[in-house]
Amino acid sequence: MSVPARVSLATLGVADVVRATEFYESLGWRLSPASVPGVVSFFHTAGGLLSLVSADDIATDAGLPPRSPAADFRGTMLAINVESPAAVDEALRTVVRAGATLVKAGGTAEWGGYLGYFTDPDGHLWEITYNPAWPLDDAGIPRLP
Repeated sequence: MSVPARVSLATLGVADVVRATEFYESLGWRLSPASVPGVVSFFHTAGGLLSLVSADDIATDAGLPPRSPAADFRGTMLAINVESPAAVDEALRTVVRAGATLVKAGGTAEWGGYLGYFTDPDGHLWEITYNPAWPLDDAGIPRLP
């Protein structure tokens, strides 16, 4: 048996599902009616779904000990590809106004693109990037060579 090469759902463990949901809604992200208020929130994206669940609930379900504080870097990053350097800067301004923390302002990358980083209110690292070698399809998903 092979495992399909796809990401259907990315789940972020959060301290407060309601607060985290309000943050992503303030970005204009569409909340699915399949969500259960205060328990799990599902957001539609151009790719798979993003869900928000209590970090403690995830740890319990997986049989893992609770994580240390949210400020710890998890070694994981999510990315949003956009159509231009100006769109990177605008998106970074938007997330900061919504309560995110700017980690790195938009700037030119050594590989020729343009990117910046932020963390959401629970410390999850996000990159907003423009890659001129990866044009976006109609759904906003990069077309890789």
